[in-house]
Amino acid sequence: MPNSIKISPDITFEDAIALTQSLLNQNEQATLQKAEFETAVTELTATHNGARGFFVAYLTDSRDLIDSLLPVVASALEQSPAIAPELLVKNLAMSTAMEITHRRNQNPDQAAQSAQVQRRTAALMDLLGFSYFKADAEALWQAVTAEAGSYAAFLKRWGYDAEQKTAIAQRLQAVCPEVAAALL
Repeated sequence: MPNSIKISPDITFEDAIALTQSLLNQNEQATLQKAEFETAVTELTATHNGARGFFVAYLTDSRDLIDSLLPVVASALEQSPAIAPELLVKNLAMSTAMEITHRRNQNPDQAAQSAQVQRRTAALMDLLGFSYFKADAEALWQAVTAEAGSYAAFLKRWGYDAEQKTAIAQRLQAVCPEVAAALL
């Protein structure tokens, strides 16, 4: 990793967003090697604030280069699996529900951004494989299909309605069909 990039284990959410944006800018300008980017993402996603900030900046960025970095990001996430599985599953749920909210509010630009986050999250989950986020996917599945388990409070906290929960269940099953089978 370049000497100029230092990631503190105490990084704030806001600083993680700013650092991720800087890393993406360096990628766009070809001043950062893929291996350096991967190392930085691994370190960022090893902390809760770092991972949250990384996903916010990375998944919502509008540049095309973001999709080309998916394999590098997946490789980095494989090296720090403690925090990312939960955040990926929650990002999939939230972006699915928010796409519906934005369509209801007749805000197609925000709906498209939510769909982009959903698509990128699903692509990362596909690259990582079901076993990477199995426990979190199963917990979300139980919450949206039976209103039980550890993710039920998450859904309630955000106030998702029946249509949103159904859409989350459908999207989750599309991304990882193993989730329903694993609980039968």
